[in-house]
Amino acid sequence: MSFQAIDLFTLLPELVVLITACTVLVVDLYLPADRKDANQLITFAGLVLALLAVGVVGLSFGPEPTLAFGGAFVRDPLSDLLKGAVLVVTLLAFAYSARYMRERNMWVGEFHVLVLFALLGILVMISANGFLTIYLGLELLALCLYALVAFNRDSGAGAEAAMKYFVLGALGSGMLLYGISMIYGATGELGFAPVAQAMSADGAESRILVFGLVFVIIGIAFKFGAVPFHMWIPDVYQGAPAPVALFLSSAPKVAAFAMAVRILVDALAGLGSDWSDILIILSVLSMGIGNVVAIAQSNIKRMLGYSTISHVGFIFLGLLAGTHEGYVAAMFYAVVYALMAAGAFGVLVMLSHQGFEAENLDDLKGLGDRDPWLAAMMTLVMFSMAGVPPLVGFMAKLLVLQAVIDIGLVWLAVVAVVFSIVGAFYYLRVVKMIYFDKPVSDAPVDSTRDARIAVSVNGLSMLVLGMFPAALLSLCEAAFAG
Repeated sequence: MSFQAIDLFTLLPELVVLITACTVLVVDLYLPADRKDANQLITFAGLVLALLAVGVVGLSFGPEPTLAFGGAFVRDPLSDLLKGAVLVVTLLAFAYSARYMRERNMWVGEFHVLVLFALLGILVMISANGFLTIYLGLELLALCLYALVAFNRDSGAGAEAAMKYFVLGALGSGMLLYGISMIYGATGELGFAPVAQAMSADGAESRILVFGLVFVIIGIAFKFGAVPFHMWIPDVYQGAPAPVALFLSSAPKVAAFAMAVRILVDALAGLGSDWSDILIILSVLSMGIGNVVAIAQSNIKRMLGYSTISHVGFIFLGLLAGTHEGYVAAMFYAVVYALMAAGAFGVLVMLSHQGFEAENLDDLKGLGDRDPWLAAMMTLVMFSMAGVPPLVGFMAKLLVLQAVIDIGLVWLAVVAVVFSIVGAFYYLRVVKMIYFDKPVSDAPVDSTRDARIAVSVNGLSMLVLGMFPAALLSLCEAAFAG
């Protein structure tokens, strides 16, 4: 393997994020306490440059996959779209976070640095072309998230959530690594393409391969938060600071989707019948338990946690179809879900103020009277999550259901529709509280201009992408055109 200068150009978005994180780390040392907003400006600039870098690299290399560093790293249309989605979600997360973190004396450079390094781990996972690379990106992401969940040092719930996340995350990573070792033992390869070639040459009937596949899927299911590996999600969402829960609920789910596609589709396609059967079980359990348990929640962060679990079940529906249409539908759903989760948690961040956390359903009562525009944006997000037309959540669910029906699993589509109807109850309950219940507090919502812009973009995108889904859908189609 020889190093070439063009490899660095292929990694341009990752390099921009890395340089931004290092810049914030150094500049923060010299900033007085009342000038910490400079970190936000540097971060915004770096993320915008990274977005431009994704576009420049994509246009320069075109639709053909481009390998770098001896095949350990790949840039292709799939990575371009997912990186763009993750960068947009991270921009939204920072826009929502400023006032919340400032009021709680957490507006420090370490917050920006940890989120940027977590973002770097996600970008590495998205472009990983081998098991080692994807594991490095995964661990970089996980280590930053453990620290972010416990970022509020005065919060006992945050420390408890971080400890649970750390212990269960280590277990999930260990399972994934064990599965990777089994696959390496059976094929002698760690790159995705060589593993696929070895399986096609030697046959995919090896028990060691199937054994390894099971452990790899456990690792993937944990990172997604699929049942029965979902135990950490509600506790972590509830215990983490709201801006951290916002980031945690959105961007890493895109990374988990990329991980699933790279491993299952690129490397282990020869075991497609085996992993499809496993995903059917995980999908039904996730949709069922996620939607049913969410109804009983009075804490909206926990409700959104169980909502995440149910949406993961829908993403799995597209993946288990094992068809081009299924993969496109799953990718569309993953990107859309990241935007929906960012919007829902973004409203909670905006409603929170010094000495008050907006985390119970009652805190949303009467929001329509207190702040009509914010209420309208939250309503769009809730209706989209429920799958109400013409919002984009409806189109996302329709696509995955169509993919499942096309392979003859009509019963599975019926199960998904039934649980989707169950899930609509708790989403509509939120809308009912916003508009038809009397407010608990008459205090006006005090939010920054950045947060107002972010929630407007977030909410209106639900409507625009739902009415005009062709642009995003064509990008998803291009990602799997090869």
